[in-house]
Amino acid sequence: QIGISTLKTIIEENYLYVDKTDIAQQLIQNGQYYFLSRPRRFGKSLFLSTLKSAFKGQKEYFKGLFLENNWDWNKKYPVLYIPF
Repeated sequence: QIGISTLKTIIEENYLYVDKTDIAQQLIQNGQYYFLSRPRRFGKSLFLSTLKSAFKGQKEYFKGLFLENNWDWNKKYPVLYIPF
């Protein structure tokens, strides 16, 4: 389905998800600031939802994904999410 923008929905409703959490981990570990400039409907909201879920420590959404075994799930971080 087109337009699913949260990791939670994809996982809970058994949609196909192409795992890019290894890239997310690289961005988190190696970078400081990013500007996500991509065309409409290209996954920006889904990517940010994935980061949000990781920072909130929602391990249940990462079963079988790269971050499941490559993230410190004992740490949780505050997340500000401002949709425009």
